[in-house]
Amino acid sequence: MRVTKKSLALTFGVATMMAVAACAPSTGDGGAEPAGGSSASSGAEASGEPIDVALITSTTGPLAAYGKTFVEGFEAGLEYATDGTGEVNGSEINVEIIDDAGDTDKAVAAARDAIGQGHKILTGTASSGIALSLAEQAEQNQVLYISGPAAADAVTGINDYTFRSGRQSLQDVATAGSFIDADGQKVLVFAQDNAFGQGNLAAVEGLLGGQGAEVTSVMVPEDVTEFTPFAAQVLDADPEMVFVAWAGATSGAMWQALDQQGVLDDITVVTGLGDTSTYNAYGAASEKIDFLNHYFAGAAGNDVEAAMIEHVEGAGGTPDLFTPDGFTAAQMVVHAIEEAGGGDDVDAMVSALEGWSFDGPKGSYTIRESDHALIQPMFQAKLVSDGNGGWKPELVGTVAAEDVAPPEAG
Repeated sequence: MRVTKKSLALTFGVATMMAVAACAPSTGDGGAEPAGGSSASSGAEASGEPIDVALITSTTGPLAAYGKTFVEGFEAGLEYATDGTGEVNGSEINVEIIDDAGDTDKAVAAARDAIGQGHKILTGTASSGIALSLAEQAEQNQVLYISGPAAADAVTGINDYTFRSGRQSLQDVATAGSFIDADGQKVLVFAQDNAFGQGNLAAVEGLLGGQGAEVTSVMVPEDVTEFTPFAAQVLDADPEMVFVAWAGATSGAMWQALDQQGVLDDITVVTGLGDTSTYNAYGAASEKIDFLNHYFAGAAGNDVEAAMIEHVEGAGGTPDLFTPDGFTAAQMVVHAIEEAGGGDDVDAMVSALEGWSFDGPKGSYTIRESDHALIQPMFQAKLVSDGNGGWKPELVGTVAAEDVAPPEAG
């Protein structure tokens, strides 16, 4: 395996940056053989032509922390899936890491450049907007694209050439719904009145509303800094569950207001647990919130996850929210190349991934053939004291993959 980083000095790891986690306050199945392990070459040098992979993600900018964990996970997944050789069927996998800096134009230009150089495999990005644009490039140029942490539901089923290695928003919402029996219950969405908040409201209306819930909302203008009146509106609505979709600098004040007004005392309040940088940001509200969760270190407790954690920590990193997305992307890349007999036949690689079931760091995954949704387990979590004045996640339960599978796209 050879790794290069475009436009930046390189080792495989990248500089640590902090990012805001969506739905979180701002601060500042075991025993599986490695996918492809049985046929990966164990020789000192690859005997086939190298296979180029363009990994496009943020290594600078506001999403750099997410890019860092995706890259670390990808490195660990490639090591695992190739039995440490960095090769598939005797061909070395060359990974070029390209910084998109959270900029769509920069990402698209990088993708076009990589495709022009002959790359037929693209992966990466935490930005949903960028992922949708890269999916468009994949379709236009008929190359394989495996999206990373980007959660936009529109990525699923967008075209024949696009897959995803992470979860999507509908799986988050379905996990939130696992805290109650939605049928006949009142569910209130408490969110910022922007595209992010409106998108979450639409997902809750479509999914939990479709299960029989009565969905209402309190949408808060982005420029508001005093949240007590909005917390009062939540109490007046008397819901059985509140789904909070929030991001940004006002998150701490928002949670404080909900707590002070008693919303967290009498109502099931669910939100997404973000990356490690957010664990200490909820203050006194920490123990009163139910968290849906994509991943935290130790959540799955299987052998694949253990291998991922060992590799990432051995390289000086910390497993985090999107580490499994990078790991899974690497598993998918290796499987696609193995089954297609190389990295040139894109249609064969697409066929290899469609319907594939495999063991990954969160448990058992299946790539749904019809729309390329990644069916995967999700987690329920809570925050507990770490004994040192801070907070750490604790597993409440695992939600089976089929129970949170999104409706088929299209």
